[in-house]
Amino acid sequence: MSANEKHKNSVFSLLFSNKDILRQLYSAIEGVDLPPDTSIDINTLSNALFMGQINDVSFTIGDRLIVLIEHQSTINRNMPLRLLMYAARVYEKIIDHRKLYQIGIEPIPEPAFIVLYNGKDPYPEHTVLRLSDSFMDTTGLRAKTPDTLALELVVHVYNINKGYNAAMLEKCEALSGYSVLVSKIWEYRETMDLEGAMKSAIRYCIENDILRLFLETNSSEVINILFYPIIYLLYKTKQVAYNATIGENHGYLRDLRQDFD
Repeated sequence: MSANEKHKNSVFSLLFSNKDILRQLYSAIEGVDLPPDTSIDINTLSNALFMGQINDVSFTIGDRLIVLIEHQSTINRNMPLRLLMYAARVYEKIIDHRKLYQIGIEPIPEPAFIVLYNGKDPYPEHTVLRLSDSFMDTTGLRAKTPDTLALELVVHVYNINKGYNAAMLEKCEALSGYSVLVSKIWEYRETMDLEGAMKSAIRYCIENDILRLFLETNSSEVINILFYPIIYLLYKTKQVAYNATIGENHGYLRDLRQDFD
């Protein structure tokens, strides 16, 4: 099994693989109240590291296709381009290719691209990234500027750190709890090694009835799947070498330098 196959889950994707929680999260982000019978189909790509992320969730809810990314490092300005390629792969997965050659229009879910940011660097409450921001200057290549772009993709980025988007967090208990869990890890990391910080953050959440059932039910997995993305982030921000702070229980991470580099 390859490194990518072993590490395609995260606490984020595990928590939000529950359809009821996804419905609640979507309602909180969009400011709507969807009934419990609203259809949801999770269609996250199996090779999640296609995006360079291990924390993406893709799903259709009603007639919308949602690609949801949790981001713990500085927001990448190439996210719209990466999501364009990702969305094409998802549409390939959910559409019957034979119908593309019929005369009539094949209806497809309307896409929405959402990034939830909980990194340590300051970031606005909400920003919008556009694919067109990456377009090269084509001045002089046509007689007039077109009224509409031939291609556009819009990404909404929401800061879910403490003090931001309070109404959204209040409406989705799981998202609020996840935000607390991550913030506690960074808080304890200031005085502890990484594994100790994660264990202390999980203990804090359980003792304060934050994601308690989820953390108790998945206690055997949470530390392992938390460890990889945080070590990856610390490496990317040059806070650790690729094999630093890795204890004997996480020795397999020493084989992941190709992911880091």
